Amino acid sequence: MARSPFPPAPTAPPGAAQPPGRPGQAPAPRKDTSDRRTLVVGRGISVQGSIQDAERLVVEGTVESTMINAHELQVAHGGMFRGEIEVEDADLAGTIDGTLTVRGSLTIRSSGRLLGKAKCRRLQVEDGGQVSGHLEMITGAAPAPEAPAPVAAPAAPEETPAD
Repeated sequence: MARSPFPPAPTAPPGAAQPPGRPGQAPAPRKDTSDRRTLVVGRGISVQGSIQDAERLVVEGTVESTMINAHELQVAHGGMFRGEIEVEDADLAGTIDGTLTVRGSLTIRSSGRLLGKAKCRRLQVEDGGQVSGHLEMITGAAPAPEAPAPVAAPAAPEETPAD
């Protein structure tokens, strides 16, 4: 029988205070940004291909992808993203080379480089941050889904009084 590569979870000594909840159970997870489905591509790691269902993408190494949809993108200093990505918010301290669409805020840090084509609603560029290529600002309210056109009811025939 193989031994688990992970050490056993620590147990509380007898008489130690238990966290709230049922005995022997972990406390309920908090719902915050750390609970998002996060993919971290670490330094020295290169990923090519499709990434799906990641709500938050942190790039410290290199990512090459044709199209990614995520809620949040963070490219760390020294990180490189090549391809096309659409996100709600992006924080760029590394390099993006490709097409970036940010429905919310795009922050380019002093070490950040944006190459290619980008669209964003709000933009903040720190002193030293670089933008090369085409930048377009998204203006106006977010487009609402089209509602079906109302269908007019047929007019009722007019009644004429009987003589």
